[in-house]
Amino acid sequence: MYAWIDMASFTPWSALIGGLIIGLAASVLIVGSGHIMGMSGILKSSISQLPKFSWQLVFILGMVVATWGYGLIYGFPQLEMGQPIWKIIVAGLLVGFGTRLGSGCTSGHGICGISRLSARSITATILFLSSGIATATLFAMLQG
Repeated sequence: MYAWIDMASFTPWSALIGGLIIGLAASVLIVGSGHIMGMSGILKSSISQLPKFSWQLVFILGMVVATWGYGLIYGFPQLEMGQPIWKIIVAGLLVGFGTRLGSGCTSGHGICGISRLSARSITATILFLSSGIATATLFAMLQG
């Protein structure tokens, strides 16, 4: 069974605003400090530098606080996983492995790398998307 976008719930304006905010944050970070806004690299650096207080730790904390604040103001979404917890954990570990194998995550390659016209990031993003499409198609076919 294929999943379709529920156009009644599609929110192009909030998606556009969110994309602009992400682009602005990436621009401010690279212009202001020369650092690339790749979440896997920022998370790895913040953990490896503990207990030292670093800009990476501030970045991660800012994301957590902003997300929590948004949820307090507008409400937290109801989450429905639909899969056993072990599958979610295995999927998360595979994503982490793929991020390490690909030398970065989708935000680092897809947003920041492509905007810098990095051939490695363009290739990585094409592979991310192709793998995701192939996996989703395969699982949809297997489920019926």
